[in-house]
Formats: sequence, structure tokens, C-alpha cells
Amino acid sequence: MTFILIKTIHLFAAFIYGGFLIVDNLFLVHIKEAYSEEEHKSIRESFMKYVRKVVPPSLLVAVGTGLYLISQVYGSIDFEKGLSYFQIMLGLKAFLGIWLGIRGFLQVYMGIQPLVFKSHVLPFAFVMTILFLSQFMYI
Repeated sequence: MTFILIKTIHLFAAFIYGGFLIVDNLFLVHIKEAYSEEEHKSIRESFMKYVRKVVPPSLLVAVGTGLYLISQVYGSIDFEKGLSYFQIMLGLKAFLGIWLGIRGFLQVYMGIQPLVFKSHVLPFAFVMTILFLSQFMYI
């Protein structure tokens, strides 16, 4: 029962974070085309005012619950055969998720801005990769 509850919390938190990245990368970038620079800034800041309250904690919840879920399903490593396909895919997902969590924590809570990849394009690509890995790891 605990596993299902934590998995549900994980999915909701991941949907909030991933949903923000989808909206930001696929829709909000086109506001520049329809509005002046000043209007664009105002619209984006209005949107981000609410995003800053919800998305960073959701990211941290997604990473924390993801780490718990991995600890429950990763399984033992067969040293003769090596990692299974499932373990490799899950490990890659974990790496990308932990990277997103560290980047988000440092940026939002510590005020450390990334040196490169300052836009949300790379996190968006990582979230999309995590989604695809989720679908292929059970094959």
C-alpha cells in the first residue's frame, strides 16, 4: 500500500514539473511573436509568479519519491551477467532525475544559476527522455 501511495505522489509531482516544462517550451515561447517585448515580459512574469510556488517543491517531491521507488524495484545485481536491461534503463532515468533535482534545488533554493543551458530546453529534453525510458524499460 505504501508503494502505491508513494508512486501516485511521484506521478502527480512529475506531471506538475513536466507539465510546466511542456507549457513553457511549446507554448509560452510563442507569446513573443504575438505581443510586444514589454507585454511578453508582463505575461511571462504573471505566469512565473505562480509557477515558482508550485513547480520547485514538486520537482523535489518527484526526485525524493523516485529515489524511494528505485530502492524498492531495482533488485539485486547479478555480477556474472551484469545489469539487466531494466536496471540500465532505471539507472539512466535516476541519473537524469537526480540531475534535474540538483539543478532545480541549486537554482531555486541556493540562488546558483546554471553556467550553461540556462533555458528550460535541456530539462524539457531530460523529462521527455525519462518518459520514453519509462515506456521502454519493461521490454
